[in-house]
Formats: sequence, C-alpha cells, structure tokens
Amino acid sequence: MKHTAIKDALQAKKFDEEITICGWVRTRRDSKKFSFMELNDGTCFASIQVIADSEIDSYKNVLNASTGSSVKVIGLLKESPGKGQKVEVHAQKVEIFGVADSDYPLQKKRHSREFLRTIAHLRTRTNTFGAVFRVRHAASFAVNKFFNERGFYYLHTPIITASDCEGAGQMFRVSTLDAINPPLNEKKEVDYTKDFFAEETSLTVSGQLEAELFASALSKVYTFGPTFRAENSNTARHLAEFWMIEPEMAFCDLAGNMDLAEEFIRYVIKYVLENCEEDMQFFNKWVEKGIIQSLEDLCKSDFERMTYTDAIKVLEKANKSFDFPVKWGIDIQTEHERYLTEEYHKKPVFITDYPRDIKAFYMRVNDDEKTVAAMDLLVPRLGEIIGGSQREERLDVLKKNMAKHDLDEETYSWYMDIRRYGTTPHAGFGLGFERLIMYLTGIENIRDVVPFPRTPGSAKF
Repeated sequence: MKHTAIKDALQAKKFDEEITICGWVRTRRDSKKFSFMELNDGTCFASIQVIADSEIDSYKNVLNASTGSSVKVIGLLKESPGKGQKVEVHAQKVEIFGVADSDYPLQKKRHSREFLRTIAHLRTRTNTFGAVFRVRHAASFAVNKFFNERGFYYLHTPIITASDCEGAGQMFRVSTLDAINPPLNEKKEVDYTKDFFAEETSLTVSGQLEAELFASALSKVYTFGPTFRAENSNTARHLAEFWMIEPEMAFCDLAGNMDLAEEFIRYVIKYVLENCEEDMQFFNKWVEKGIIQSLEDLCKSDFERMTYTDAIKVLEKANKSFDFPVKWGIDIQTEHERYLTEEYHKKPVFITDYPRDIKAFYMRVNDDEKTVAAMDLLVPRLGEIIGGSQREERLDVLKKNMAKHDLDEETYSWYMDIRRYGTTPHAGFGLGFERLIMYLTGIENIRDVVPFPRTPGSAKF
C-alpha cells in the first residue's frame, strides 16, 4: 500500500499536491462544517492535522474515526496557517481500517507510567513511549555502527549455557524433565544426564566467556543480545531479562579497555542527540529538564581515572552521611558513585583496581595480589554505566581464582584452553543497554525502556 510516512509529510516542501497518509487517530474535534483529526503513525514525535470538510463523500467515516482508530487519508498537502504546525492535509477521501472500541484506554488525558505498564501492548502509541522506543532504535543502530567502524565482528553468543559467567548462581534453569517427578540418580538428586542436553543448563547471564574465545581468534568481537538474571529484585533498576553490549579484545590491557569505553559512550550519545532531536526535546521538557545539556556536557568532559583505593579515601573524607558505611573492601554503592562523579570530580570517572575478593574469577590479578585490573565507568545522574576488566590470561592464576570461587575446572575446560593454546592479554566490558536508555532519556524506571518488562512475578505479554 503506497503512502507517505507522516515524518516525511511534515518535512515536505511541495504543496497543493495529492498525498496519501495512514495512521492512528490521536484526537478528533468536530464543528458544523469541518472535522479536525490529529493523525500519528509512529514515524516521528509530531502528529499531522487533517481537515475534513463535511461535504466530502466519505465524511461519515470521519465521524466514525474515534480516538485510536486507524485510517487512510487521501488529500492535498497544504501550508498551515495555524501556530505550531507547518503543514496540514485537506482530506478528499477518508477510509477506516479499524475502529477503536469505546473502551480504548488511551483517551486524551495523562496516564501514569504505572498504568501504562499494564497495557504495554498499547503504550507505544503514547508520546512518551513512542519517543523512548525511537531512541532505543537509534541507540541500537549506533552500537552496531560504532563497533563495525572499528573492525569488530558481531558475535551471536548462546542463550542456553551450562556455565555461569558471574559465578553468582542466579540463573534460570532450562529443562525438559518432568517438573513433578524428575528422574533421580543414586544420590537422590535430579539426574540431568536424562535431560535434553544431558547436563544442567540455564539461560545465559552474559556472553562474555564465549566472546573471549572468539577474540582469541578474530581479535575484536562484540555481543549485543538478551541476558537473564533470576534475581528477586523488585527495583526501578533491575530486570530479569535485559540486553547486554559486550566487546572483547585480544592484545588489549585495562588502559585500552577504558579508552574504548570512553569513545563508545561519547559516540552513542552524540548519535542519539543528532538523530532523535525532536524526541530528545520532549524528554528535556517533560521528563528531565536539562538532560540535553547534561549529555552534551558529558561528551565535552575529560574522563577522570582513579583507583578504588583512592576513591575510598575520598569517600572517607567526604563530609556526608552515607547510608552504606565506607571502608576498604566494600562494593561501592550507587550513592558513593554519584558523590564521586557529581560532587567530587563533577564529571565522568573511571574507578580501577578493585579488591580481588569482591570481583569475578576471570579478572586479572594485579601484582599486589589484593586487587584486580577491573574498571567501572561512573557518570553523573546514574552512577555506574559500564563495567569491565582485563581478563586473567595466565592459566595458573586462573586456576587459583576458580578454586577460590568454587568453580569446577572440568566445566570450564574449554575456557581454560585459550590460556593453554596461545594465550594473550585481553580485555572487555559490559554495558546494560536498558541502563543506557534510562540515561539517554531521563526515564527513571527500567521497566519503561524495554518493550515488555520481565520482572519477579510478571511475564505478561
């Protein structure tokens, strides 16, 4: 069906020519001789005004086009004399594809985001969520564009895995065994050798370990896909299913890893600001005032780099009462991160060289044997946005780390092989994509930046 996208119609330079547009009715108001419809098709933030004279043959269709109905309009594109709009369409023919029932929940009034979450299948038709998911699209495109331009290969890592990257054990089990009467072994434990994969498997928490394997052959790879955490956290920052961006680079150390992370975050922000101007203006006005300036400031900032030990010293001397007490060895909390980046440095900051005991088994142990070559990028308004490390490439040290974390060498034999056969210094980082969208839009709840949120007790739609 040939028609013009509303985004293109609004930018047209030629007038008094016939045009066909399609979309959903946002509002309709009638007078004695005319009806005015606001039509939106999701291609941009703005709607287009359609003016229908009561004398046109299909005027009855106009009167039946309730809010939410989908229509096709054939008419003349005109310059608009009204304020706030450059063009309008003078209808010659209106066709209804589908009338919205009278209980259509998105009538012309403000709706809370909590309510809109209950109708996630319809909420994208609102101004806020249309803007969120156009920004999400642009950011997705920017991610792939960034890595492609720098010679990275896009790797599709497995969703189903028999290994736990983080060693936390908070994973969703994948099984075809009878849930009520599973087969048992001699120890009266579930016999996973009878399962589909002949071993215990789960949904992945990260594609990092597999990406390390491919980096050991292709030098630079990245994953960008869904990951899963069976963490019973009902907070505004946690999802059970979310998307992760994870580059891995052979022949790379911690400094090179930070260089890439800094370049990456600047690139994506600039791309969104340049390509989603209308949507970002909406967020700047209605969601978080000043967000555009904040993002532009980040792109212009120098990124500070400081060790975890120095960060703890700064926090200990801070004239603030933190909810979480500060001492060397703690895992830095969001309130600490925001103090460091918003009040102390007043710009983005990398924290490096964390205590070995609070970090994952794959991080490279530093010469002091107390810390690891880890890094977190902290940004104003959010705190941590990127986490990464130089990976442990020394087989003997990796084995000690695995024993320290009670990990079975046999299960990770394939991971250890790349340390046996031509090991290299290598590094990488991870970025939760939904956290990035929250940062770009100012939306405060992570459930509102993913199409269909998966959270404890909720797998609707």
